[in-house]
Amino acid sequence: MLKEQKKTKKLTSVFIAFITAFTSQLIAQKSNYSELIAKKADAIEEKVIAWRHDIHQNPELGNRELRTAALVAKHLQSLGIKTTTEVGITGVVGILKGDKPGPVIALRADMDALPVEEVNDLPFASKLKTMYNDKETSVMHACGHDGHTAILMGVAELLASMKKDLKGTVKFIFQPAEEGPPVGEEGGAALMIKEGVLENPKVDVIFGLHLDALLEVGKISYRPAGMMAGAADFKITVKGKPSHGAAPWSSVDPILVSAQIITSLQQIVSRNVNITENAAVVTVGSIQGGNRFNIIPAQVEMAGTVRTLSDEDEKMIYSRIKQIAGKTAEAAGAEAVVELPFTIYTPVTFNNVALTKAILPSLQKSAGTENVVLVPADTGAEDFSYFAQKVPGFYFFIGGMPKGQDPKLAGPHHTPEFIIDDNAFKTGLKALCNLVFDYADEVKK
Repeated sequence: MLKEQKKTKKLTSVFIAFITAFTSQLIAQKSNYSELIAKKADAIEEKVIAWRHDIHQNPELGNRELRTAALVAKHLQSLGIKTTTEVGITGVVGILKGDKPGPVIALRADMDALPVEEVNDLPFASKLKTMYNDKETSVMHACGHDGHTAILMGVAELLASMKKDLKGTVKFIFQPAEEGPPVGEEGGAALMIKEGVLENPKVDVIFGLHLDALLEVGKISYRPAGMMAGAADFKITVKGKPSHGAAPWSSVDPILVSAQIITSLQQIVSRNVNITENAAVVTVGSIQGGNRFNIIPAQVEMAGTVRTLSDEDEKMIYSRIKQIAGKTAEAAGAEAVVELPFTIYTPVTFNNVALTKAILPSLQKSAGTENVVLVPADTGAEDFSYFAQKVPGFYFFIGGMPKGQDPKLAGPHHTPEFIIDDNAFKTGLKALCNLVFDYADEVKK
């Protein structure tokens, strides 16, 4: 009996030693992946910066990203990555199959620029002009999409070089028209999904990033659940009865009714939204009515935007806008026609909560734990949200502001002064590559 106990004890010790050694080997292997990714990111950084400069100097508006798409496709093909072009008009999709079985992970970058005139004194500043809404306009990458494209091109090259260690498949999605397609056209994430970008092979999870001109280089910011707002525009037409301005009692004044509606709309956020849970915005940005000081017009048109961070708030606010406009007009003997959404709609960019928790260590080893910060939600909108409605998604920001700069002095997004530091891109390279390896190793089992 004693002999058997000693034998069992010895076998147990051997087993524990084996498991300890095996676990240590796995940890070391994973650590080596991260270290190798960091080294490769260092090596490719200058190439990524050069791509970004080239794309920045040659910006293209939504659904017109022909040059950018050709640059991306040529690069993917040179890496031996299966490449499809003209997805969602000018989108490019690359598929890289690792040598080991595993999940299908999508990585997305947007490619389009904005109708903005650049004022930055840069050797690669945009001087380009093109037609936009039948008018000549300047074009600029005023939101960082040039950097997003360059980063994902670098990630594709880096992951292709690690194909033998890669578990599963990576689908690289280079998306046009994130800022919205031209009037009368489809485009963006919604059109790519419609054309099957998340199928063949079916995507299990999707990751995306955005450069932040107000966040210091080397930092990453994130938030579970509502990361960026859902956005829609609205149009309210108030129909009244015209009259001479000297006889207002003969009118149903749509200007007065519109003023009452605008004032009441501001009470939605202050009185109906639980602001301890989520922020929301209801803004009237335009009001048009009448053409002379002494004529009460027949109607007034107003336009605005709604921003929400949950589906529940969106439904409630839409309902309240229609109710307030309709009932206020009715009480005055007028009529209010509400069109909401009017021309644009983007859902809430929602970070899957369980996924966010699981992949947080990947971000921390990419930038350092102290450089990964939880932030409040952003009331800007992002059509990555369409992808995250279909499959679990995670979207985060990487810093693009020079270290030590005051954010108040940085050029905001969508302005002529917008600028991104060249030192920003390496963080994005490491983060996306670590997310791919860690998700396949740890999360998707």
